[in-house]
Amino acid sequence: MRLAASAALAASLFLVAGCGGGGDDGAEGTGGGSTAGAAGAADLLGPSAPAKGDPVRIGMISDGKGPVSDLSYEERVADATIEWLNEHRSGIAGRPIEIVKCDALADPGKGTDCANRMVEQDVVAVVVGSSSVGESIWAPLHEAKIPLMFANTTAAGALTDTETTFNLTDPYFGQIDLPAQQAKDKGLKKVTAVVIDVPVVSAFYKSVAPARFQKLGVDLDVVSVPPGTADMTPQLREIATGDPGVVSIVGGDAFCISALNGLRSVGYDGPVVALALCITDATRKAVPADVLEGMAVSATAPVGTDNPSTRLLGAVVDAYGHDIDVHRPGTMSMFTVVAAFGAAVEGLTGDVTPASIAAAIKAMPEKDLPGAEGLRFRCNGKAVPDQPGVCVRGGLVATLNDKGEPDGFTPVGVSPIEN
Repeated sequence: MRLAASAALAASLFLVAGCGGGGDDGAEGTGGGSTAGAAGAADLLGPSAPAKGDPVRIGMISDGKGPVSDLSYEERVADATIEWLNEHRSGIAGRPIEIVKCDALADPGKGTDCANRMVEQDVVAVVVGSSSVGESIWAPLHEAKIPLMFANTTAAGALTDTETTFNLTDPYFGQIDLPAQQAKDKGLKKVTAVVIDVPVVSAFYKSVAPARFQKLGVDLDVVSVPPGTADMTPQLREIATGDPGVVSIVGGDAFCISALNGLRSVGYDGPVVALALCITDATRKAVPADVLEGMAVSATAPVGTDNPSTRLLGAVVDAYGHDIDVHRPGTMSMFTVVAAFGAAVEGLTGDVTPASIAAAIKAMPEKDLPGAEGLRFRCNGKAVPDQPGVCVRGGLVATLNDKGEPDGFTPVGVSPIEN
């Protein structure tokens, strides 16, 4: 079974889903004005090109405020992005987009219910930012042949779907390719993954990761720690006395705070890599700067830096959003999937149906991935050959400075996606 997120919490793989998020929602347009204002919001948003006519319904499924993470802000991000597409990108085929929402609450049964609701509501496509129940969402929509675009997912059926599912994260990059390459670069032969013990993560590290690491010539050890563990010293003690190679942390900021402080407590001072979702203001406050400095972090979006992607997000939030923190990885992830969906179908004309949407996405040329400066996407099934549902190759990498902040992200593992 192949599970392969996001991402990447982020995602990458698990990005926001199932691992908790960082930061609190800020006031309206938080962070947007500082990035969008100087560049000129009008230039960033593009010329006025309002959609007209009867609306086209697309679905948006989120975990919402569930037992593990609070993704309730995703709906506000989707609303703002849809308004931007309707006013500046002519919606879909010139018609305004109307969004139908449903919260899965990280519950497989509710994920299935949300998918069935989308079928009943006659949506032409569905977008998902981050969800820990991707498989449950995918199955009914696949059966109904309704196109589904994920910002990031580890759902096996979705990633191997050749027909109607599209994922905007390289499933291997943050959790496997980056730590393996870091180990090789440092002359090490092993990666020790400290991972949050939730089903989607545990399954990935049992079924997919070992063979992939072996293929790359790097050994893998896995230390699974239950969510909510404040003191990880008992689980991490052997890392300091053994030969861990590169330590890779997979979890949200609360998990990472415990992991990093635990590594410090046991005296580990070797190389550490993590998902960008791990590093938030909360992490920087709770973990000494000298522990964070030099860490390599992988991301699906350059959150926390000033670049065209973050400036565009800021302009959209300032113009159409409210109560959205633009510094959350999940904010950019939701923006990316909605904006990428719009970009993928922008050449569509005529009838707007699930079949015409799927055909347009498959036929799109390679394009810049909105919200992910330096990454490209193309959904012809060739980005990652053994995962035909994947539309992106590679990811973004930054090294943290002496303040625990990324100075900038560099695209790594990116190459043109073949015809």
